[in-house]
Amino acid sequence: MSKNIYYFFKNITKLTGGSSYNINKIKMEGIMTTVCGQKRPAASIEPSPTKKTNFVGISPLGELTNVKTPKDRPFRVSIEGNIGAGKSTLIKYFQNMSGIETYLEPLEWWRNLNGHNLLDLMYSDIHEWLRVFQNYVQFTRLIIQTSKPTSSSTKVQMFERSIQNNRFCFMEQAYKDGFIKGADYAVLDQWYRWIRVNEDIELDLIVYLRSSPETVYERVKARQRPEEEGLSLEYLKGLHESHERWLMTDDTRFNTIPVLVLNADKTLDEIVNQYKENEQKILGFDKRKKVKVDEEDKEKVKKSLCFT
Repeated sequence: MSKNIYYFFKNITKLTGGSSYNINKIKMEGIMTTVCGQKRPAASIEPSPTKKTNFVGISPLGELTNVKTPKDRPFRVSIEGNIGAGKSTLIKYFQNMSGIETYLEPLEWWRNLNGHNLLDLMYSDIHEWLRVFQNYVQFTRLIIQTSKPTSSSTKVQMFERSIQNNRFCFMEQAYKDGFIKGADYAVLDQWYRWIRVNEDIELDLIVYLRSSPETVYERVKARQRPEEEGLSLEYLKGLHESHERWLMTDDTRFNTIPVLVLNADKTLDEIVNQYKENEQKILGFDKRKKVKVDEEDKEKVKKSLCFT
């Protein structure tokens, strides 16, 4: 993360309408907001009619080759989906492959901020603590998503959720449900706008593990995470709708990142097969017009060359 963040508060007068800076000129990825807390168009965006319940594919740009990944950074892919959709399972499938760095959600950061378990506080009293939690989540996602790869050989950075998810899904849902007020929403939105302009948080692909709220509700109950004991089916339904509004629209005002939609309602074996079938896309090989070669195949080629 650059030192630009340090100067955010120093330049706050500019961000709030100073003569030398106009916040309305900042390019947003999707939702236009107002500081008075009015409802925004995103709350009424309907899923695309072309994306039926069994839709599996790439949208909205169609081809990954349309994405221009800067040469000075790896291909960035974010794994998105409802609570219990199987995001960490997907990341674990890829995490031991060469050239890939994976970043799970920083649960331990959220569970222990100077002794405060913000995750538990948020779930135990969502009205009181969600605004604090949202601020910290946005901060920690910024740290992770702007992390430099640890190796020069890293070709792919894979994130469990993204700062875009926090802004256009969880934050929108929190505001819609009344868990954060207009002023809280406005502050978070101003932060995101500044980050969007001053930091490189671009993604090259989103993998959307699309699942029904009923399915993930049963999974959440089965895994028995202490903080999730109070999660209701209604809350998961709301998050599902927020993901749908964000990722299942053809309207590029709301998302311009290609989305690979996978069916996460299936059994674990069936889901893993989807990962295998879509490896080329998920790892950006389709985008780079390259083919991933297995180590076994490499050995066969070596033996063949030695033989000749």
